Amino acid sequence: MHTMKKILLIIFIIAATRSFAQQSLQLFSPDKTIRVDIQTNNQLTYSVLVDDKKIINASLIDMQLSNGNALSKDLKIKSKKTKSLNETIVAQIPISRKNIPDVYNELAINFENNFAIIFRAYNDGVAYRIATSFKDSIIINNEIVQFNFTDDAHAWAPVIQKRDGVDIYHTSFEELYQYKSLDSLSNNDYMFNPVLVNTQNIKVAITESDLDDYPGMFLKGNSSNSLQAAFAPYPAEEKMIDGDYPEMVVSKRADYFAKTNGTRQFPWRCLLIARYDKDLPTNDIVYRLASPTKIEDASWIHPGKCTDEWIIDVNLFNVPFKSGVNTASYKYYIDFAKRFGFDRIMMDAGWSNTKDLFDINPNINMDTIAAYAKQQGIKLSMWTLSMTLNKQLDSALKQFQKWGVDFIMTDFIDRDDQPVVNFYKRIAEACAKAHLMIMFHGAYPPKGFNRTYPNNITREGVLGSEYNAWSDKVTASHDCIIPFTRMLAGPLDYEPGLLDNATPQQFKPIWGKVMSQTTRCQQLAMFVVYDDPLPIFSGNPSQGYLEPKFMELLGSIPAGWDTTIILDAKVGEYIITARRKNNDWFIAGMTDSSARDITIDLSFLSEGNYNATICKDGINADRNAVDYSIEEKTLTANNSLPIHLAKDGGFLVRLKKK
Repeated sequence: MHTMKKILLIIFIIAATRSFAQQSLQLFSPDKTIRVDIQTNNQLTYSVLVDDKKIINASLIDMQLSNGNALSKDLKIKSKKTKSLNETIVAQIPISRKNIPDVYNELAINFENNFAIIFRAYNDGVAYRIATSFKDSIIINNEIVQFNFTDDAHAWAPVIQKRDGVDIYHTSFEELYQYKSLDSLSNNDYMFNPVLVNTQNIKVAITESDLDDYPGMFLKGNSSNSLQAAFAPYPAEEKMIDGDYPEMVVSKRADYFAKTNGTRQFPWRCLLIARYDKDLPTNDIVYRLASPTKIEDASWIHPGKCTDEWIIDVNLFNVPFKSGVNTASYKYYIDFAKRFGFDRIMMDAGWSNTKDLFDINPNINMDTIAAYAKQQGIKLSMWTLSMTLNKQLDSALKQFQKWGVDFIMTDFIDRDDQPVVNFYKRIAEACAKAHLMIMFHGAYPPKGFNRTYPNNITREGVLGSEYNAWSDKVTASHDCIIPFTRMLAGPLDYEPGLLDNATPQQFKPIWGKVMSQTTRCQQLAMFVVYDDPLPIFSGNPSQGYLEPKFMELLGSIPAGWDTTIILDAKVGEYIITARRKNNDWFIAGMTDSSARDITIDLSFLSEGNYNATICKDGINADRNAVDYSIEEKTLTANNSLPIHLAKDGGFLVRLKKK
């Protein structure tokens, strides 16, 4: 009898252990409308329901190490921990809002095999990340990330076709977003993130956050209703491609993609969920998930507007000097910045030898320019080639400080494998020590990095204004997709403000006389619609001087906002954005190739009278995209404001409280 009791006890323990190892777990968003179902039956899978509708079927999560260890191997739960948070993040450098509610439920599962998984459910999305607790360093062969959608789904995706002999992971992260059914995407169709999926009238943006010491996540199709992750393998060999802008490219890749600390947390895999299109552009889950700031005192970081001369090829007119990359032209830009309320000017490519930052263009006297900028109260910003900056980092930063530079750009990175991701961190840390802001071009989106290192104030990673110089890719529809895709991963450097504007039928890409395929007012609206605490004006200042009222309005737009409201929006078609800084509101809108009549309900304003400056498409903007009108009114919260947007058009309303 005694023996029988022992046998029954052993059977009970085994059954209990198996039950603990093979559990079905659930995690709800704080408002209970989003549910994550987690299964640990031999494999770790998750599925997602929104309003009781399943939008993602069981999708596999796994990580495989070079030593044979894997998350899915011996998948036994050691412990579980739940927590709920309801706090507010006060953004050091506000982008779309200063106070960011951080409200979520979390489930952390520790497995006996030294792996763990952490899930978070927000009212506007879901995220998870893998963690490990190995004593020694590890080499990662693969991370399996799947998004298996339940019903027919389509996506706005920046598709890159894999081709033989071409490194698919070498990209500037600047592509058009194509609207495609998921099952039309094959294993040869790669996409960098964010990717926006449309399923069951719900929008799901797939991206990542807190990317550190790890390659960035690409997505690819598999000819089904599913997307899966791909990662750039570790570079085994590199070579330099020479030319005007030399850069390092990978000539051979290893059979693994990361070697890293054995005890760490890996990037968040994020699903931003919106029932209505207008809820997407203000979704800042990526920022919320990022590691808190590494810069305690950010008082030296100054958002503000900047000018750029490269896109228009310094093609000035009505000036008494020969325009070009020279001292006189930069002094002209400094005067322009001071006249119209800009904080700094960019000295873009050409001020020095791309291969040597100390080999300065002989047509430039940096001491004269630096002294003149200081006299006028304007800061200098400098372009650099990333490979050159990497070699001359310490000496270059010291020289920039001597010139009064507070912001630099580094360009032509074009990768996001593990060593290059670490390059971003090293450069940002060095710039922080020197009290310099940094912007990366030819770069992947920030993915929360701007919270951790707020001196990385903005990034490119977008097909923006410069493409007008050599292609017809930048359409108004493309401009209206960006707030719902690229912008979800952090601030973007689009460089709007072109003052030479044409209809799509009139447009030609002409170097030195760069025009947009949008109205003048859409170019103006971008300064409000796009998240960017350091927007760069790319228009021709000589034209700007001829239109002082327009430029004074543009120059008055703040950089960084206290509050943002999306009044109405539809992906790729139109967006109407209202933003507040202190007591003043700015409302801006953009439309695609369709003209629209809208009425703005101003009931969100506080009580009192507002002086309204309204800049909108002119009556002939459908034929001459430069056409606009500016009018002044007094408005209150009780008013509504009708606006007509021409095709490819836009508008801006500034409301200053009396």
